[in-house]
Amino acid sequence: MDWTDRHCRAFHRALSARALLYTEMVTAPAVVHGDRDKLLGFDAVEHPVALQLGGSDPAQLAEAARIGEQYGYDEINLNVGCPSDRVQSGKFGACLMREPELVADCMAAIKEAVSVPATVKCRIGVDNQDPEVSLFATVDASAAVGIDTFIVHARKAWLKGLSPKENRDVPPLDYALVRRLKRERPHLSISINGGIASLDEAEAHLDDTGGVRLDGVMLGRAAYHEPALLGQADRRLFGSAGADVDAFEALERYRPYLRARLEEGVHLAHMTRHMLGVMHGRPGARAFRRILTVEGVKSGAGLEVVDRAADAVREAEARLEAHDDAA
Repeated sequence: MDWTDRHCRAFHRALSARALLYTEMVTAPAVVHGDRDKLLGFDAVEHPVALQLGGSDPAQLAEAARIGEQYGYDEINLNVGCPSDRVQSGKFGACLMREPELVADCMAAIKEAVSVPATVKCRIGVDNQDPEVSLFATVDASAAVGIDTFIVHARKAWLKGLSPKENRDVPPLDYALVRRLKRERPHLSISINGGIASLDEAEAHLDDTGGVRLDGVMLGRAAYHEPALLGQADRRLFGSAGADVDAFEALERYRPYLRARLEEGVHLAHMTRHMLGVMHGRPGARAFRRILTVEGVKSGAGLEVVDRAADAVREAEARLEAHDDAA
């Protein structure tokens, strides 16, 4: 939430043509009663893209799902994993792990309302639940109403005692339990999420370790903070032919989107904030971030700011290469 907005997704699509992108979690009441274009509008370049909903009222979720399908989303996903204070008070997100039958009712309503895939993203449990019970109960209840695709964040959410930020790191990961779920429910599509920091780790999860091959890997913070890794995803994870997408090429691909949004009055900084990590680990990365951060917020900032930031990296790399040649 507050990270993977439409500008972020358009940039990530410039790096990977194959990865399935997800929206921020949008609550069903907001979709039904709020500014739909603001909440759901997206650029066609983002496909394939899934709409992630939050809520616990089956009828309201069904209506929100119908609206999402009308907007052109390729999948409707129910969030049963977000641990924020707001979702706890609203009886959705991770607290729904305590009510697998309600999750199933919600998913049945969503599935009946749309023709695109309806999927679940969940934790392995909350608070003092036994994950070996709570995870299987949640998945089995939804599978019983025809849901076949689950993305599992492989750690508990502690709704009492930990902040939302701490819930992303403190509860221990249990990848083995997710593999067990796939082994014992081989007919279901099971993707894994949580603490996966590189494509090397993603590939390891997709190996058939112990005779179990997971169906997918979801990256969150790694993809956001080091988006350049997505430039290798099509080749390494999807087997696509062709060269990887370099960070500079991604900036060129993103350029038409930037230009179009600037012409619509979108501030440059609203888009470039999602690009800050794309040069991670390269000479000049700090200058790249500084230029985008300091100059991108100025009134009238345009594509020339992105060009200057990219040039700072090129110049730093050229200096380093010249130094190496001299040595």
